[in-house]
Amino acid sequence: MRLSRYFLPTLKETPSEAQIVSHRLMLRAGLIRQEAAGIYAWLPIGLRVLKKIEQIVREEQQRAGAVEILMPTIQLADLWRESGRYDDYGEEMLRITDRHKRELLYGPTAEEVVTDIFRAYVKSYRDLPLNLFNIQWKFRDERRPRFGVMRGREFLMKDAYTFDVDEANARKAYNRMFVAYLNTFARMGLKAVPMRADTGPIGGELSHEFIILADTGESQVFCHRALVEMAAPGPDVDWDDLQAIVDERTGLYAATEEMHEPARFEAETAESDRLSARGIEVGHIFYFGTKYSKPMNAVVAGPDGKEAPVHMGSHGVGVSRLLGAIIEASHDEAGIIWPESVAPFGVAIVNLRPGDEACDAACEQAYAALSKAGLDPLLDDRDIRPGGKFADMDLIGIPWQLVIGPKGLASGELELKRRATGEKVTGSLEALLNRLSA
Repeated sequence: MRLSRYFLPTLKETPSEAQIVSHRLMLRAGLIRQEAAGIYAWLPIGLRVLKKIEQIVREEQQRAGAVEILMPTIQLADLWRESGRYDDYGEEMLRITDRHKRELLYGPTAEEVVTDIFRAYVKSYRDLPLNLFNIQWKFRDERRPRFGVMRGREFLMKDAYTFDVDEANARKAYNRMFVAYLNTFARMGLKAVPMRADTGPIGGELSHEFIILADTGESQVFCHRALVEMAAPGPDVDWDDLQAIVDERTGLYAATEEMHEPARFEAETAESDRLSARGIEVGHIFYFGTKYSKPMNAVVAGPDGKEAPVHMGSHGVGVSRLLGAIIEASHDEAGIIWPESVAPFGVAIVNLRPGDEACDAACEQAYAALSKAGLDPLLDDRDIRPGGKFADMDLIGIPWQLVIGPKGLASGELELKRRATGEKVTGSLEALLNRLSA
């Protein structure tokens, strides 16, 4: 991509409404624009990152055996009446009436819709287990939307729904999602701490939320240090033998300040093993048995021919929220520091003198080579001062900056900067391109 032909509306000043780091940097770096309270337009750079996060989530769901569908954003109120949640959900639900006076709503979640889909097609235990997932926009009418995409009203969410013949199999499905989440967040360069959580309006008795640590996080987190230091299970984990992995992590202390358990934290954990930090919730998984299948008559015939409600779970990841959470965990005074797996571009090529024949030719050579290597370069060919280019590249957080100018070309010593560490190396264009490609 050539920046002279791109849309990158960066800001020098921080908008007054932005209270936290991620909101400030997303506005300044031109990732989003607020259209209404808690509702944002996604601009090109922000959309590129959002799509990369979404793809990692998708791949790990599919690796865990989930099948993707796409459910509507607008749902029938009658489905929610069947489950008993329509009147219980509260003012966060945006209720709508169409021209035929039918009562609808903008979905805050999709348990009712997916249960309706399931009961229409699945009738036998032979068709189980089943895991359907959906990456779709949701809407919750927050009383006080704030903190940008961290607590907006419209948000992109991955929600998966598992269907099993009994509780034992449903808990195996729960464990598969538990491990898939650890791998998902690890691929984004994040350390995720799982902890028991309240089930809230979703319901059920078993639930874990996944917290990533960030100095500017919304919650105080208390946990065993080993939970943060443990590596993710990885892609080759045996999906049929997950209990040991789940037991290992849930057997160690973890709680948030809202759980009011600091005394237990001090009683159970040796002082050298204690970690207290700030954290941000980015995922939540639930097992709720027959809470929805029973009132909505989602039943299957078992081996004995008798019908029984299926056991269900739901598993959410805040896809758009993750973008803000990554920034909260990875930034400095100059701007965003993207992990390479989700960065909008892999390498920024900074042309210090557009119009100079040698500089232009070297930049074109670099652009072609890096594109061929799959490194997704951004060529800053704008006719502005070098200081403005460096400031923008630091602000938007591209992992590598290849700086090409007349002096460097003449001496054979061009500069390559790593955004995360500030480390700089020099060398010929060929040497630096080889380093990046390797």
